[in-house]
Amino acid sequence: MPFIATMMLADAAQAVAGKLYILGGGWSITGPDPAPSAIAIYVKVPWDLTNMKHKLLLELMDVDGEPVFVDAPAGRQALRVESEFEVGRPPGVTPGTPIDLSFALNFPPIVLEPGSRYVWRLSINGETDENWSLAFSTRPASQVRGG
Repeated sequence: MPFIATMMLADAAQAVAGKLYILGGGWSITGPDPAPSAIAIYVKVPWDLTNMKHKLLLELMDVDGEPVFVDAPAGRQALRVESEFEVGRPPGVTPGTPIDLSFALNFPPIVLEPGSRYVWRLSINGETDENWSLAFSTRPASQVRGG
């Protein structure tokens, strides 16, 4: 795989002028109540793959590798982000230099099953890498204590 991608779970993230700004980054346990979240992604695009469009897919999967479905205005849908990107070659950069691409995806609170395990999986042009996933768990629901 010619692309190199680094991803991080965060409470919030922004990509500004090619840099990532991350708040509350680096967690792997959340909930059990829904909370806003973000994914910060940094991709090194090989020189020979610049100046062309690439397809990106980010999907939330459950522990069994099945898509996670959420309520959306158009009805229940798999939680996935599909996009295209194209990175140009800046003037003056030495030929052969990989070009950086940074972006951030912020999500509203997502209702997930307490006490479960999930993974965000990234693919570019239909290909993925074992390092292009972010696994996380939701805490078990609090037990209500009767008196």
